[in-house]
Amino acid sequence: MADEPVLRVQTLVETGLSNVPSSYIQPPINRPNSSPNPPNSTNVPIIDLSNFDPNHLKHACIHWGAFQITNHGFPIRLLDEMRNLGMSFFEECTMEEKLKYGCDGKVAASEGYGSRMLVRDDSVLDWRDYFDHHTLPVSRRNPSKWPEFSTNYRGVVVEYSDQMNVLAMKLLGMISESLGLPTSSVEDAVGEVYQNITISYYPTCPQPKLTLGLQAHSDFGAITLLIQDDVGGLQVLKDGEWLTAHPVSDAIVVILADQVEIITNGQYKSAEHRAITNAHRARLSVATFHDPAKSKKIFPTEKLINKKNPARYKEVTYGDYVSAWYTKGPEGKRNVDALLLQQQDP
Repeated sequence: MADEPVLRVQTLVETGLSNVPSSYIQPPINRPNSSPNPPNSTNVPIIDLSNFDPNHLKHACIHWGAFQITNHGFPIRLLDEMRNLGMSFFEECTMEEKLKYGCDGKVAASEGYGSRMLVRDDSVLDWRDYFDHHTLPVSRRNPSKWPEFSTNYRGVVVEYSDQMNVLAMKLLGMISESLGLPTSSVEDAVGEVYQNITISYYPTCPQPKLTLGLQAHSDFGAITLLIQDDVGGLQVLKDGEWLTAHPVSDAIVVILADQVEIITNGQYKSAEHRAITNAHRARLSVATFHDPAKSKKIFPTEKLINKKNPARYKEVTYGDYVSAWYTKGPEGKRNVDALLLQQQDP
């Protein structure tokens, strides 16, 4: 029997359905609260890079694993262009045009226009469509696989990729220094960077209390830089509570991923996060992932290990880690937790 085609969430919404199909309904324990934290409640930390305090960075990395940066030096024009082009692809291109770049999600991290994130067919589906671009190393970069509905789309993606990589490496250096390590320590531990840019489109949802735009997970790579629109919907888990990362004008959200948690021997945490849906407005975000090569071995930095702080994580080959993540499913942080070494009592 041939595989059934993957239905795009946007196509579902355009049929005018009033009830969410069962394959998108989250089990009760995973559903978002009916009243997420109000606008004036605690936001994820905001760090002004023009007046940088390494203690603020350290606190955010220890207690949150995520923070927003302002005055970051990234061209604001480029942030706006990327958001606008992403929204144009999803809302102005015909489905025929979009499906020219379609991927079925059966291959982990396949490039193109898709809806399904996991290889498993029995997982609850996310209320999201996306377009994933392979952007670094340059040898992976093939703009012919990207949309051409706009004359500048491919050029903007290339410029955005290069600028985001510069900022990511700057942040890894700041993270290293905040731990008392040489500036290049975390970057060297990550090695050659593999970068993907994923534009996620979350259509309006008739039953947002039953669904998630993106299920709870921690990113499996090194560091993710994300921009939102003004709709909001990104949530970070802190102390057992889901807190919304309220959009801040021109800010970039920094999300530490699992390999940085391993490299820092657990001193800094990867952020468990998710995306909720909205009944009234579609939402768009752009996430730029910076990951090690599949052959790279990741392990705690030797300078962060001593008698009082023994190694907490097993060494792992990054490609094996990614395969497990896609095959088993994210389920919060269970993949990185599986690498924890059993601690002996002194």
